[in-house]
Amino acid sequence: MNTAIDLFSGAGGLSTGLTQAGFSVVGAVEKDPTSAETYRLNHPNTRLLVTDIRDLTGPQILREVGLERGRLDLLTGCPPCQGFSTLRTRRRTRPVMAPRDELIFEILRLTRSMRPRALVVENVPGLASDPRFQAFRDGLHACGYESDFAILDATHFAVPQRRQRLVLLAMRRPATLPSEWASPGRIEHRTVRDAIGGLAEAGRSGDPLHDLPDRRSRAVMARIRATPKDGGSRSDVPRHLGCPCHSASDGYHDVYGRMAWDQVSPTITSGCHNPSKGRFLHPEAHRAITLREAAILQSFPRGYRFSMKRGKEHVAWQIGNAFPPALIQPIARRLRREWFT
Repeated sequence: MNTAIDLFSGAGGLSTGLTQAGFSVVGAVEKDPTSAETYRLNHPNTRLLVTDIRDLTGPQILREVGLERGRLDLLTGCPPCQGFSTLRTRRRTRPVMAPRDELIFEILRLTRSMRPRALVVENVPGLASDPRFQAFRDGLHACGYESDFAILDATHFAVPQRRQRLVLLAMRRPATLPSEWASPGRIEHRTVRDAIGGLAEAGRSGDPLHDLPDRRSRAVMARIRATPKDGGSRSDVPRHLGCPCHSASDGYHDVYGRMAWDQVSPTITSGCHNPSKGRFLHPEAHRAITLREAAILQSFPRGYRFSMKRGKEHVAWQIGNAFPPALIQPIARRLRREWFT
């Protein structure tokens, strides 16, 4: 079976997609201990290193998983991406060269020392126009890899949400990049209804992630009940029930909006449990979507387990920052079929 190592593994979204595509994810690295606990709950056979990637060397990682240099099939990495996001850039809330944004070069460092046959890196589309990205690709070329990247629309990969991600694929020479590697093959669209329409009633399902209470103030509940079902917006709510801050600004129109059953959801973010952070109200019920619904909209399996040691906010953070498993599946399958066979 083809081997993979997942850097910046988080809750395990990318590892899940690789496993579903037939890879054996033999190792992973994650700094956050709670995300690491989630990873362990779902990937018990993977050697997980809970540490800062900057404290590891390639030979150390390879020893942990029992592989020699050059024998790993696939190295993957989703380094923290907040510094490259359009929202952060627009607000100018981060320095131009934030240290965490240099973590992409940690992937380059480990690629040089581990010499995997292929590399997959995922991030926000804004990375494509950042000079560090070209420097990263130049570094890959200098150490013997050919690379290509694409901005992928998750809705084409059966992920029921609006989400665009940059995915880079690199191959160690003399191999060449597989043809149409970024294609989903048969395009399959899934809607909110397809994804969560058949779930049991929240609060009575027996699933801890689906049954967490959604407590709101009376004013907020009145606002939610007044929001029309199946795609309604805060602009449809009577003025006297609206939030005063909304009348003072015409931005962020999606906040306190409902999802629509027969459309895809908005991008699932770390604020996906909070209607004040986006269009995260259930299409019909008078509540925000549950954490289970958010995870399913990210294409996690329905039984995927999340550590709740740090509460609801941190679970939402894990879900919102995950790589949708369904997005990597066809790419990983094509790699195995066209190059690793």
